[in-house]
Amino acid sequence: MLQRIVFPTDQDLDVLPLYVEGTQGRLTSSGAGGDAAILQMAGRQRTDQVLDRTSYRVLATSRTSFATYFNAFPAGYWRRWTVVQFVRLRVSVRGSGSVLVYRSNARGNTQRVDSVQLRPGVNEPQEFVFELPLNTFGDGGWYWFDIAAGTTDVVLDGAQWESDLPERRAGSVTIGITTFNRPDDCAALLCQLADSDSLPALLKEVVVVDQGAKKVTGADAFPAAEAALGARLRVVHQPNLGGSGGFSRGMYEAVENGSDYVLLLDDDVRAEPEGVVRAATFADLARTATIVGGHMFSMYQRSVLHAAGERVQPWRFWWGPARDTFFDHDLAESGLRTTPWLHRRVDVDYNGWWMCLIPTEVVRRIGASLPFFIKWDDAEYGLRAKERGIPTVSLPGSAVWHVPWTDKDDTLDWQAYYHERNRFVAALVHSRYPYGGRLIRESMNHQVRHLLSSQYSVAELRIRALEDVLSGPEHLHEQLPTKLAEIRALRAQFSDARLEKDPAAFPLPRRQKLPRKGEDLQLPAGRVHFYLMAARGALKQMLPPRALSKRYPEAEISNLDAKWWMLLQFDSAIVNNAEGSGAVWYHRDPQKFRELFARSLAVHQRMLRNWDGLTVQYRRSLARTAGFEMWASTFGLLEERTGA
Repeated sequence: MLQRIVFPTDQDLDVLPLYVEGTQGRLTSSGAGGDAAILQMAGRQRTDQVLDRTSYRVLATSRTSFATYFNAFPAGYWRRWTVVQFVRLRVSVRGSGSVLVYRSNARGNTQRVDSVQLRPGVNEPQEFVFELPLNTFGDGGWYWFDIAAGTTDVVLDGAQWESDLPERRAGSVTIGITTFNRPDDCAALLCQLADSDSLPALLKEVVVVDQGAKKVTGADAFPAAEAALGARLRVVHQPNLGGSGGFSRGMYEAVENGSDYVLLLDDDVRAEPEGVVRAATFADLARTATIVGGHMFSMYQRSVLHAAGERVQPWRFWWGPARDTFFDHDLAESGLRTTPWLHRRVDVDYNGWWMCLIPTEVVRRIGASLPFFIKWDDAEYGLRAKERGIPTVSLPGSAVWHVPWTDKDDTLDWQAYYHERNRFVAALVHSRYPYGGRLIRESMNHQVRHLLSSQYSVAELRIRALEDVLSGPEHLHEQLPTKLAEIRALRAQFSDARLEKDPAAFPLPRRQKLPRKGEDLQLPAGRVHFYLMAARGALKQMLPPRALSKRYPEAEISNLDAKWWMLLQFDSAIVNNAEGSGAVWYHRDPQKFRELFARSLAVHQRMLRNWDGLTVQYRRSLARTAGFEMWASTFGLLEERTGA
């Protein structure tokens, strides 16, 4: 079995479109035949049509399609990356009606390939088998089926996509979850995994790497998860080494216990456990050792596909969506059949570690994560694997729900340090362009934007990041347990880092200088004006801020409008954060601007001068820095063994 048809059993209308196609409705307790008839005539699906995890009722004279994210078969991916050459659809149904099988190509064009009529008057389950080749799915395409009910309901008792293959041992999986002060979220995830009826067959262990003060073992739901998972649940406690330290520990434990795969999961995701089984099955049948990742749906809008593939743009050396994919596509509004780009196979550079299955064979070959704490660890690992001939596949039908990163801006808080440092380290190791392509110039451009925006704490952290990069690769492990506290202490010295959650914490805005002709703001009108505004903002740093701006903000600016060219027009301003949970008061400080600008220019010039030498240092140290001997020391395991 490659993939079975499954349904959600939690009565959640928001996720039902990911399993069954149609406009969803739900029969209320007050509605008898009349309401049912209305819903039936409209062709809607209801959550009470889900009979259990693998069974579904299609109402009489209606039609249901399984051309959906979780139940269609992504034939293009199986054709490209696995040894599977054909797929067999096996369907077991009861009632009157027909089963219709469809396929698409990479353009999203659809055609019917087979159909069968249910035998009338048969009350027992009827099984139908469809043999479907994969030889014409080179660039993408899917298979799926519809059920059209006749005069009586049709019950789908079960269906699966399978193939005939040489006997292979199913690989064992250790799930590595890194958690930090999210005990309730982590325990809820453990309960989801424990409830799966298909996961136990391949699960070796669930290793929770708990790095926080609020322990997952103290969560209300933990005892239930512990009872269900039994000896296969293990909680490991260690100091806060960030995501990279937690996930590297998960890799280490998976290698040590003899697992074939380690599946990395964030602690605050909600999972579809069937996706874990699909990822492991895909990896079992891959032509070569392959990293298999899952997509990300939005935790807030659960039918919204937030990320369907990741790449690193080589010239900018910046991450982003893979080619021909789009952020935040709502599958409830436009399903698989009506979204052509979803039919094209997407090739990626890496997969986010919100859900990522890595063969332990790969971990033995290329090591664990670099000690980045957070940011760029997953991207760097995917690039490292790619250079060693190990592909990454972001597999449709395997996914988790996670808080989307578009609803936050962590480049303006303490994480700015890790964004900058780790991007440069990854580029030193993997960029094939001199000086990392556009990297250094773009970094300096961003630094100027932060300075013009009076975001001095961010500018300072980014300078410190580059100074640490210049110090060489040894600092990565040495500073891993202590750097965060140092960053927080440094950032606390800046007024633009002091978040106030009370809207009344600041005085109301006042302007000492009235805007010209009542026009409060200037917007860039073309590229030339864009640069003129930047020049004017720089010249403004020669003048002291207006006296009144020190006691009263000159404006209150929403996060959506807080662009550098907006902020430079004020001597002080209240700016809301991206989450909407608070605001900060920015104050223009010409002296600080000049000091930070000079240091920024100097550190970027040093980076240019030393780029080639740093490239050699970081590449030579890669195997040691990512190796388990170094990580075991950082975990404290070598000291434990010596003591024993």
